[in-house]
Amino acid sequence: MVEIAPKRLLMVAYHFPPLAGGSGILRTLGFARHLPGYGWQPLILSPAPLAYAQRSDRQLKTQLKTKLKTKLKTKLDTQLDAQLAQIGTQATVRRTLALDAARHLAIAGRYPRCLALPDRWSSWWLSAVPAGLRMIRQYRPDAIWSTYPIATAHLIAMTLQKLSGLPWIADQRDPMLDDSDPLAPYPPDARLYRMHAWIEQRIAARSAAIVCTTPGAIEAHQRRLPQLRRERFSLIENGHDDDDDEGAEATPLEVPPSQHSQRSDHARFLLLHSGVIYPSERDPQALFEALAKLRHDGVLHASNFQLVLRATGHDAWLASLLETYRIPDLVRLEPLQSHGAALREMLAADGLLLLQAANCNAQIPAKLYEYLRCRRPILALTDLAGDSAAKLRHCGIDTIGQLASSADCARALLRFLALARQGRAPLASATAIAQQSRQARSEALANLLDQISHRRPA
Repeated sequence: MVEIAPKRLLMVAYHFPPLAGGSGILRTLGFARHLPGYGWQPLILSPAPLAYAQRSDRQLKTQLKTKLKTKLKTKLDTQLDAQLAQIGTQATVRRTLALDAARHLAIAGRYPRCLALPDRWSSWWLSAVPAGLRMIRQYRPDAIWSTYPIATAHLIAMTLQKLSGLPWIADQRDPMLDDSDPLAPYPPDARLYRMHAWIEQRIAARSAAIVCTTPGAIEAHQRRLPQLRRERFSLIENGHDDDDDEGAEATPLEVPPSQHSQRSDHARFLLLHSGVIYPSERDPQALFEALAKLRHDGVLHASNFQLVLRATGHDAWLASLLETYRIPDLVRLEPLQSHGAALREMLAADGLLLLQAANCNAQIPAKLYEYLRCRRPILALTDLAGDSAAKLRHCGIDTIGQLASSADCARALLRFLALARQGRAPLASATAIAQQSRQARSEALANLLDQISHRRPA
């Protein structure tokens, strides 16, 4: 019997352990974990740990507060092994030098702007391209995949594609450009905008497929790249790990909605937002104004309501807002924690809060899929015309309010609290949740890889 050699995928990804935080890590890990089940072996090219300002090993080092290097190394290796255990033994990981211009190349906090184009890790290209070529010669992959952000990952993959001729999939987890508002383009820096536009055009010219995570993102790409046929784009959304080893021991997926316990109007309701709150894209000021009014009216107080904002990334700004609206007793800011701890906190919360402004209608926060998986009541404050609202409605969830309106935030919050306390808040079905898993997303990527690898010329 003739053995069929496994198909291999060279994956260029900045977001990868030991980087701490960020949904991009989970997307790459999810693909690397599940692709072997569909016939694809991952070869991962990522930066060395020096590139990351926030590292899981650095957090552990702070927690240990020890100078015993041998013990410390054992602890670090154990934690990294746990993070990488999800991808099993079928993945090969290569790390190469990448310097952060802001941390490693700055003098008195300043550095030449050219060193941060297309991003602060542009130096990664210098080490990653030779390493990637060595991996191509050694392992003979069938395709290349890279994910944005960071844009340098696409530049590396683009170079490797040009030198090797391998088909390349550009994974646009976030949009590189946003020209929907001519007065506020993204990126706002003109040089960076031009650089991103050039990269996007090169992706259009050289990639075999462009993957987007939302329907709106595909539409935006098609508007900017009218020369491309619709078949060049694929929708592969973010997802959740339905059997995440880091999660809580018992998952509420098996609990019928009717069995969720009711809560008294006087019991303290814990509403949780887990993840970054961007000042523009997830500005919570209308919600804070609504909380201040409900507190003034005597509807909410510290003994019956608590909003926890976990790992916001902008605590100082939010703390000043809480003082301005005089609601620090209703809202608590909490630091970053591990993914497993974050999942357990979501499972224990009375409700989960999603924030997404109208300027991000073509995006869906990755946390939405984790929220669905936890099967806790979800309050979404977003724009009703956006992809986030559409995804929630598709999953049967209608507890949605307009983030731009404090009055509608108050209305939606009161309705949500009433439904959740009565045990009647809508929850996604087990079928809907299964459709959003990272395993399902990996199957879609494997199917796309099979298609483009078969399209290669002989």
